Amino acid sequence: MSDSSPDRAAAPVLDVWCELQCPDCRGALDDLRALRARYGDRLEVRLRHFPLEKHKHAFAAAQAVEEAVEQGQGWAYAEAVLGRVEELAREGEPFLVRVARELELDAEEFDTALIDGRHILIVDADQAEGKAIGVTGTPTYVIGGERLDGGKSQEGLRERIEEITDRLLAEQ
Repeated sequence: MSDSSPDRAAAPVLDVWCELQCPDCRGALDDLRALRARYGDRLEVRLRHFPLEKHKHAFAAAQAVEEAVEQGQGWAYAEAVLGRVEELAREGEPFLVRVARELELDAEEFDTALIDGRHILIVDADQAEGKAIGVTGTPTYVIGGERLDGGKSQEGLRERIEEITDRLLAEQ
């Protein structure tokens, strides 16, 4: 999922390999919000899907986020799901549709998208790319060619991302 628009082509890119049933990714939300607030359009933050097999609803959640992107509310939806990982673990797909309804998205279209699998290729491509670059867990950040693993600890990662972003912006 990307916030990209034609105006943002020159912005540095922060890829965030995330899994929406992951408590560590939920813990990273504050850092992501802070980065998005600090840099705005000067940093393109892209949510990349890396569903882990240990979380049975993560793959469906990744597809649901892509449907939210189609409906113009990708980040809001991702944040809403990440903030309630326990509910996702308990309820699965009905929870994903309920969150869509709460955000006033077309919940019927979410239900259909989860059934017909229209976003599977996007999720599969993200996961394959993540594996190819060495992502093994979530959250993992990639910016300026540097991979930062947040699955063990988030401590110091936002500061490191800010250092790299500031350097990349200064080089422009």
